[in-house]
Amino acid sequence: MLTDTVFEDPRWQDVGLAEIAEVSACATLRYLDIDPDIFEIAVLACDDARIAELNADFREKDSETNVLSWPAQERSSEQDGGQPHPPEVAFDGVPEELGDIAISFDTCQKEAAASGKSLVDHATHLMVHGVLHLLGYDHIRDQDATLMEGLETEILGKMGICDPYMV
Repeated sequence: MLTDTVFEDPRWQDVGLAEIAEVSACATLRYLDIDPDIFEIAVLACDDARIAELNADFREKDSETNVLSWPAQERSSEQDGGQPHPPEVAFDGVPEELGDIAISFDTCQKEAAASGKSLVDHATHLMVHGVLHLLGYDHIRDQDATLMEGLETEILGKMGICDPYMV
């Protein structure tokens, strides 16, 4: 399996986050022609209190958020809108770590309700988003955001989920 999900918030188990994470991560890697069998991602299924703590510790932001990502390697492009550097592949048969993702049930549920989306669809979007961050995609610079949002929309579309950026 590509993903290993640790449940700190049991509400995620009822939603099926382990399967959502696996399907989303595999779809993202396959879309980018990356073999999911040679990589691994750790997923933390948590609540707002825990993600706020992580956000403060790692990003110095004193608030909850929907998803956080910690890439194992820096892969981002130096050029705005450029393709990130592909992950390195180990040939020893041991899956290479892409990084870690934390996702908050509370914020995800609030955002899904506010946007009229299902919790499963929104969690899928956030997992695709998180995996793209692990692969070096970002949304700080304008052209990077355009690239990342376009990929999210295409990947989700192939999964039968509507464009999350349509208002």
